[in-house]
Parts: sequence; C-alpha cells; structure tokens
Amino acid sequence: MLVLTTVIAFIFMFGLLVFVHELGHLIFAKRAGMLAREFAIGMGPKIFAFTKNDTLYTIRLLPIGGYVRVAGEDPEIIELKPGHHVGLEFNDDGIVNKIIVNNKSKHPNARVIEVEKVDLDHELIIEGYEIDEDELLHFNVDRRALFVMDEKETLIAPYDRQFASKSPGKRAMQLFAGPMMNFILAIIIFIILGVVQGVPVDEARIGEIVPGDPADQAGFLPNDEIIQIDDESVSTWEEFTTIVREHPSEELDMIVSRDGETVNLTVVPNEISLEGQESIGQIGVYMGFEKTFWGSFKYGAEKTYETTSMILTNLTMLITGQLGLDMLSGPVGIYDATDQVVQTGFMNFLMWTAILSINLGVVNLVPLPALDGGRLLFVGIELLRGKPMEPEKEGIFHFVGFALLMLLMIIVTWNDIQRLFL
Repeated sequence: MLVLTTVIAFIFMFGLLVFVHELGHLIFAKRAGMLAREFAIGMGPKIFAFTKNDTLYTIRLLPIGGYVRVAGEDPEIIELKPGHHVGLEFNDDGIVNKIIVNNKSKHPNARVIEVEKVDLDHELIIEGYEIDEDELLHFNVDRRALFVMDEKETLIAPYDRQFASKSPGKRAMQLFAGPMMNFILAIIIFIILGVVQGVPVDEARIGEIVPGDPADQAGFLPNDEIIQIDDESVSTWEEFTTIVREHPSEELDMIVSRDGETVNLTVVPNEISLEGQESIGQIGVYMGFEKTFWGSFKYGAEKTYETTSMILTNLTMLITGQLGLDMLSGPVGIYDATDQVVQTGFMNFLMWTAILSINLGVVNLVPLPALDGGRLLFVGIELLRGKPMEPEKEGIFHFVGFALLMLLMIIVTWNDIQRLFL
C-alpha cells in the first residue's frame, strides 16, 4: 500500500511540475501568435492524445520531461520541393485546403500536379503542371491548409505563425515562461502551506515539544519564548538553535517568557552524532508558527527566494568542482527521496514539490544547449549581433547538447541505482 501511495504521489508531482512548466511555454506561444503543434507530458510513445485549437495534446510513456513543439522551432515535418507529385483539394472558394503528400489513390477528388514552385511561408502558393500537361497552373493556398501524409493531417505554418517570425522579446518571453511558471507554482504552494500550517515566527518561540526529550523533561511548554541563555540575550530562533547545537551534553540555563512572566529553566541537550560531522546538541523542540493570511504571501515569496539562492549556490559549487556528479539525482533518486518524504506527511510532500519546482525552473535557465537557458542565450546573441544565428549552426549546437544531457542523465540514473542497492 505504501509503495502504491509513493507511485501515485510521484506521478502526480511529476505531472504537475511538467504540466505547469510546459503550460507556460504554451500560453505565451499562443499569445505571441505562434502555432503550437504539440503539448506533451512525458517522452516516447503516446498513451493518450487529443487535438484542440490546432494543438495536439499528448501524454507519453516515459516520465522524463515534456515539451511544447512550436512551428519553426524545429524543422518542419513535411517539405515540398519542385518535382514532387502531390494531390490538391479545394474549398468552396477554389483555394487549396488540403495537400495530399502520399496515398493519393485514396483521395479520388484530389487534383494531382507535379510541383514547379511552392511557397507556404510567405506567398502561400503552389505552381505546377498536371500530369502530361504543359500548362503551368497557379494555386493559392489557404492559411489553414492541411498536409495529409499517411492519412494524418498537419497544419501548414505560414511564416507569421513560426517561432522565428516573432520579435526577440516575444521569443524570449515564450522561452522564459516555462521556468517562470515553476517559480509561480512554488510561491503558490508555500502560500498554501503558510495558510494551512502557519508561518514561522521570527522570535525564538517554541511550537511543539517532543515527548520525553530534554525540553519536555525540563518543563518547557508550547508558546514559550526563549529570551536568554547563560547570560546571553536571544531574540531569534536561529540564535537559539545555534547555541543549543554548539553545547551538546552541557547544562544550559535559559530564561523564557511565558504568559507575560519570566521562568527559569535548565536543560541538557542530547548529543546527536551526524555522519562525517561533529556532534550537535538537540533538546527536542520545533519552532513556533502563527497563522496570518497576508504573512503567508510574504512567506511564499521569501521561501521561494531562499530556496532559489540555495539551489544556485549548490549549482555553482557543482560547476566549480566543489561538488561531484554523485551529488546529482535523476528520476530514480527523486523517486527514492519522494518515498521518504511521503512517509513524513502530506505537508512535507507539498514542501518537497515546491522545492523540486524551483529546482526545475533554475536548471532550465542554465545556458546549456537544449535547455530553455540555452535557447535564451541565442536570443541574447541575436540582440548583440543584430541578426539571428544560422539555424543550421544553432540546430547542431542544441543536438549535441541534448545528446550530452542524455548521457549525463544515464550517468546520474546509474549512480541513483547504485545508491539504492549499496
């Protein structure tokens, strides 16, 4: 039962993070007038699909990401060239609305021509000859005409619906929108946590006490506020915990404020040994929380900022070699960590989801090939050069980068598997 709970929690969390990320890309692609061909959650074979407003929505088998495929961002599926034989079908105004690429025998009403000239980006025309005829024919093509290949229909993409046709600002916003939505999701989750369980107070006020631990034995009560330890004034929870951690198995005299009065208490912190670190002191208390609606919004923003800063610090240490690749986790490692978090309660699971959402946003902004940050880098280069990079060079850059990322994913996953069985 516990395994099933973890699986459901992991699928929900993964789906939510990827959905929100790709939804950002989709919304700003459509706002900019781009044709979003596909909105996908997962990779690999399709297990569910439907089409709405020109976009194919799919759920795919492998839970290793997702994507929004925008027209012009990648090479188009079908490219017509002079000499190709295609079938043409027309609307009531005599405008081409279907271009039959193969299996033309299944479309007896289609007019078959040999293409002489085609422009489906700007002029929206096809010129060609009927079989065994010498007269050059000219046909106008509808903006929403369909390619039909293997009996599957695909919208053509006039240039003004392609990614490259938009201003650098609109393209940058479409790329940035995915990570941005991950940060927004984290803020919302932290706000929910603040509303439901309260916001940590600034002062050194006790919330819960672990039964049988030193604080319980010394007579501490919930809502006690520590104001002094061994003649040293205390005003924040961090100051309080720092002193306790630094004095394991040592007697500490504390003055607490309780219901407007001061109480003297003496406590001896337990000595806790941490692997690879010096022992620390603990007395068995949790920080106090208070429920304030507006404070929850501040808490959401502050926690998102603090978590982002922590992730950026770790990322910098990884780049500079202060941390090794064995510190990275892939889907297997994240699943294992999720399993442990789920066992501690739903609120901690929400906190974990928010942290992973921020992590996804930060990592995607790293200027590496195939990531949103890498694509944003090319938009920035275009602004500096005054012209875009050649599509072939950018495509090679992203292809090589994607291959390296997949190799890194394999290495990280192998490390995760080893950790599970060692």
